[in-house]
Amino acid sequence: MEIERWERSEEISDAEKKVIQEIWSRVYANCEDVGVSILIRFFVNFPSAKQYFSQFKHMEDPLEMERSLQLRKHARRVMGAINTVVENLNDAEKVSSVLALVGKAHALKHKVEPIYFKKLTGVMLEVIAEEYPNDFTPEAHGAWTKMKTLICTHVTAAYKEAGWAQ
Repeated sequence: MEIERWERSEEISDAEKKVIQEIWSRVYANCEDVGVSILIRFFVNFPSAKQYFSQFKHMEDPLEMERSLQLRKHARRVMGAINTVVENLNDAEKVSSVLALVGKAHALKHKVEPIYFKKLTGVMLEVIAEEYPNDFTPEAHGAWTKMKTLICTHVTAAYKEAGWAQ
């Protein structure tokens, strides 16, 4: 039952899109710092995710991760992809195509288990909620939860399309 629910994306209302975009504008103003915070927490909470990154897979110390130019570069790429999705929430085809590219690259080129997208987007919500507590109202949390599901649904679909075998 949980898998079926997970694969279905709930429609994000216009009001929710506006909330997501307003919060994201503040988050994206600190793109690199927030992105680095998200990735460090992700790697601390899910150290097995580091196996996909030869440049920093042996790093244990969060301060060492924070100084890593490769981690910072990847944080900018992650935040840039999310920014493209947020900016295009009213263009379902653009959102789908961006997330399909991300999904296929991670499935075929990087061979990343798709569960890590669910974990990463969960960490993203935690960090945004902590960094922007005044903005992260219950309504905002609901909107961002739909955003997380949207990302994971499209990425998972791209994995399936790429022939990912679990």
